[in-house]
Amino acid sequence: MTKKLSSSPLYIALGERLVPISTWILITLPIWLSPFHPAMVAYFIIAFDLYFLYKALSTAYHSAISYKNILIAQNVAFGKKIKTLTQATKIQHFIIIPNYKEPLYKIEETIQTIVESDYPYKNLYLVLAFERREKEALEKEKKLINKFRAYFRDILVTYHEIQEGEVPGKASNQAYSARIIESYCQAKNYLLEEVLITICDADSKLPVNYFSYLTHEYLKDKHRQYHFYWAPVLLYNNFWKLPFFVRMQATISSILRLAFLSNKDYLIHISTYSTSLWLLQKINYWDVDIIPEDWHIYFQAYFKFGVKVKTLPLYTIITGDAVYSGHLLKTLINRYEQEKRWAWGVTDVAYAWNHLFTTPHIPFWEKMKKIIFLAENHLLWPTSFFILTISASIPPLINPLFKRTVMGFLLPQLSAFILTLSTLMLIVYMYLDMKLRHKVKVGTRLVYLPFIFIQWYLLPIVSFLLSSLPALEAHTRLLFGKKITYKVTEKV
Repeated sequence: MTKKLSSSPLYIALGERLVPISTWILITLPIWLSPFHPAMVAYFIIAFDLYFLYKALSTAYHSAISYKNILIAQNVAFGKKIKTLTQATKIQHFIIIPNYKEPLYKIEETIQTIVESDYPYKNLYLVLAFERREKEALEKEKKLINKFRAYFRDILVTYHEIQEGEVPGKASNQAYSARIIESYCQAKNYLLEEVLITICDADSKLPVNYFSYLTHEYLKDKHRQYHFYWAPVLLYNNFWKLPFFVRMQATISSILRLAFLSNKDYLIHISTYSTSLWLLQKINYWDVDIIPEDWHIYFQAYFKFGVKVKTLPLYTIITGDAVYSGHLLKTLINRYEQEKRWAWGVTDVAYAWNHLFTTPHIPFWEKMKKIIFLAENHLLWPTSFFILTISASIPPLINPLFKRTVMGFLLPQLSAFILTLSTLMLIVYMYLDMKLRHKVKVGTRLVYLPFIFIQWYLLPIVSFLLSSLPALEAHTRLLFGKKITYKVTEKV
């Protein structure tokens, strides 16, 4: 019975379209329900506004806690502490840098931060994960090896070639590289449990203490073979080059990632992260037919091993690049495409849904909590703008009689008041943003201070154009079976 249900085309189609259908229902709800039950629409809008206020308060609280923990962790000499751990010398670190048409200087800057690590052992292996279809890759390989070979125990170079059934992107590239690493480690007689894989984006600058901190946390962790490890990737590398609308999104994205860090019950890694080769090998590496790979690999492990799988926080800061193409229009287009690609992670809901009834080793409610959390994140993405900004004005317009009621009169005012309270959290976000940038030496000049405050008045427009709209396109494409292709985000 279970197998028939889980393999049913109708069941699979429902899983794929559950969130996209809900997205359109919520966006259009004030239009089609107001003629009949405007009061229900009003209660829904107020409830959603209150929920959004709760999320804003929660983000402010967790981001402040994360920042406090980062300040504490920066005073811990992890490089010295791991020298007291007998197993530390056995840990082998392989850093995979998947890249395709990335500027050479970007990769060099990323590798340079690894070279400057305070990790006391030379157990670092650089893995340059190229794509065979990139003509410039061979020249990049030569230059990078010549420049950095002395700093690593070894440098591995892989050239991934797209196979039938694979989707171009990080997942298929990393899966290919990791299998080569596995063969390499077996030839060296390394235990897979003592091999740590770090996925490092080509523009991710790792902090000095990353590998010492990671090694310490891994060895102190009793269930380390089932865990991922993550430090927030804050988009500060090119902060002052960005047009203000991208800079606003970079700030919000960075604060949200900071908040995730201390919300341990729901923490799932993003972009740059680490885990053991043992875990990757047990789940057969990344699925090669998907685009967003970071949350997906977490769920691959979760449905294999259950509640033992977690992402654990590393309270340190990785910096990355926000989208910047050198020209305003091109930057806008690339930022839109990046957001759409991220929003395509809604496909993970279908993946989780398809495993709901085929994983009896995981308690049902635990699986449901994961699916609800996943669906909630992807449902809020395209819908929040519409519900928060224009929904409150629709019931009185569509149903003039409702405007004469007490609820009809109060709805716009009450909604605006709740949103004003939510907006006050921007003060906390801006304060933490400035403190974080100061820590990574991306300070704020006095002349820019007025613009930092003024730019937030355009937040609704920016949120619509570069967040809600691309997410809505991703959901609509999934709804009608129109796939997207992986496009490398240009960062110059």
